[in-house]
Amino acid sequence: ENRKRTLPIQQIETLHIFGEVDFNTSFFNLVNSHGIFVHMYNYYGFYSGGFVPRKKQVSGYVDLQQAQHCWDIEKRLYIAKMFLDSAVHHMLRNIRKKKLNLDSIIYEIEVQKQKLYEAKQIDELMGVEGRIRQIYYSAIPEWIAKSPFTYVKREKRPTRDPVNALISFGNTQMYTTVLGEIYKTSLNPTISFLHQPSSRRFSLCLDLAEIFKPMIIDPLIFQMINNRMLSLAHFEHIDEKCFLNEQGKKIFLTEYNKKLATTVKHRKLNRKVSYRHFIRLECYKIIKHLLGDEVYKPVKAWW
Repeated sequence: ENRKRTLPIQQIETLHIFGEVDFNTSFFNLVNSHGIFVHMYNYYGFYSGGFVPRKKQVSGYVDLQQAQHCWDIEKRLYIAKMFLDSAVHHMLRNIRKKKLNLDSIIYEIEVQKQKLYEAKQIDELMGVEGRIRQIYYSAIPEWIAKSPFTYVKREKRPTRDPVNALISFGNTQMYTTVLGEIYKTSLNPTISFLHQPSSRRFSLCLDLAEIFKPMIIDPLIFQMINNRMLSLAHFEHIDEKCFLNEQGKKIFLTEYNKKLATTVKHRKLNRKVSYRHFIRLECYKIIKHLLGDEVYKPVKAWW
């Protein structure tokens, strides 16, 4: 708002830095003491890295069980398949809610969905997931047919059109949100089941994001496009790259945070739960599965 104002630090959970900002050690000591994440993005809005506060919820026993379930291919496959089972449920839900003539796409996804359960290796599972997502994204032209936006195919590096730019930007926000919720539990964000664990990324965030991208990000994107909340004027094109401009990012992030704060009556807890809290509840269910307390069943939106 072109003026300085104070933000109560007790009300801040995450800081997203999109401009040029200088930090010092006092700043990082302060945000660490309050458990605040700091995520930084480059000029194009792509995630560059960030500061993760010291993890407070730690459990060596959970780490060992998580690693053991990752090492055992049968146990790993079960959890990975559950992630994708929920993801496909939300993809089909998005298509059916539009009430468009997309029966052929639904049928193709249902055929591939059966192959998920038959997969014997992680690579095979990822291959099926890739085909399902490709089929799912082929429905986008129908969803945005009445808008000035166009879509041909999914492109990540670089994103060449506004729809791809929106999907990539939204998915990045989901990854950082999932990371924040994982850190509030005793799960290790580097030990994953669907995506291959590696030394330079929080791969469990990618796993859990598979559930919530079609549940939260995709409906939000097409709502904003079809309701004219975003226009082509909110995007920039540089060197064959397309990305949200400053105003576009502000609009998207405002609506995204509203979506995360939206509550739904939980059937088992018998109370209202926000979309953000659904992510943490998913983490708790995974922990119970790892400890042998309760077989993991992923969330599937019923509302």
